[in-house]
Amino acid sequence: MSFENAAVTKGLMVTFALTSLVAGIFDIKHYFHLQFVPHISRHHQYWRLVSHHIAFPNSSDIFIAEILLYNVGVHIERQFGSIKYASFAFVSLLVAIVLEFMSLVLFYRVGLNHFALGPSALVFSILYQYSRIVPPTYTYRIFGVPLTNKSPYYFLGMQIALSRLPSSAVVALIGILTGQIYRSDLANLNTYRLPPSLINFSTHFIGPLIGSLRPPRRSNRALPDNFSHNAATAAAARALSETMQNEEVITTARTPRPGPATRTRDNMGGEEPAAPSVMREWVDEFTGRADRANTGLRVPTESEINHITSMFPSLDREVVIGALQRRQASGIYPSVLTKCSINTLFSPNIEAAVETLLTSQT
Repeated sequence: MSFENAAVTKGLMVTFALTSLVAGIFDIKHYFHLQFVPHISRHHQYWRLVSHHIAFPNSSDIFIAEILLYNVGVHIERQFGSIKYASFAFVSLLVAIVLEFMSLVLFYRVGLNHFALGPSALVFSILYQYSRIVPPTYTYRIFGVPLTNKSPYYFLGMQIALSRLPSSAVVALIGILTGQIYRSDLANLNTYRLPPSLINFSTHFIGPLIGSLRPPRRSNRALPDNFSHNAATAAAARALSETMQNEEVITTARTPRPGPATRTRDNMGGEEPAAPSVMREWVDEFTGRADRANTGLRVPTESEINHITSMFPSLDREVVIGALQRRQASGIYPSVLTKCSINTLFSPNIEAAVETLLTSQT
């Protein structure tokens, strides 16, 4: 899988990775920590509600989030489209900020005082869309428990939700609730789109920073399934590669017939003619050209056949071809062409063919 048609997902992954790395290098993680007491209630640092969603607190969280974004977010963006997906991410962050603030205000007295999972609410919102939109590809069982190809991603999300209870579980519930609100008709959030000016700015200035979105180039060469990297297999692979490079390329183009001079040079002891391809041999066997070549008969040209057919329209094509080849079948073969002129012996003998046909009709 690649980032083809998934520019926003790649941008989110790069942004979260860089902000988390910068926060760890410069030791400024405390600016991305959200705590109701004393940050909100006493110091009124409401900007932490937004900065909390910019960076992850540790490497394990960002590692799992990157895996989920790559394997889940790419599918959702391709289903939504990049513009709708970017609008969905923006709306999800706003709804998550409001729900987190309400949760801190309502439940800080029972132990819910801080959130330290970064933008995990957005990850859970994307994971909820994945569970509703993308169908499972296959199912399997482990100890009798039915699972699908989507189950590993749910297990990774569960690991984040259970990492730092109770705040991690609340963040997971807020993300799932955010995804449900977006899919519902509440306030028509799913119809919101980012302004065109912001989209144009991102396309011209932020898009080149993300990098290429082309899918990886796949080779059209196939290797054996039991390919290994030991010495014997490596030697066999090199031999196979040389053979594949030297093999004849089979195309659908018609191979030009050699002229009289070329046939004379070959029969006079010149260079050996090139071996015919497999496809050429198969076509010769199917059309009967191989048998005619083995008997030393020249295949009449279309001009000769058409000329005789115009004179004898009631005759079949096979009869005309047989009349043109009858003189050659009387004993003149290419093996005796050593000193004679090839053009004299194999010149189009239309008059003899006409004479033969007239004799047979009388």
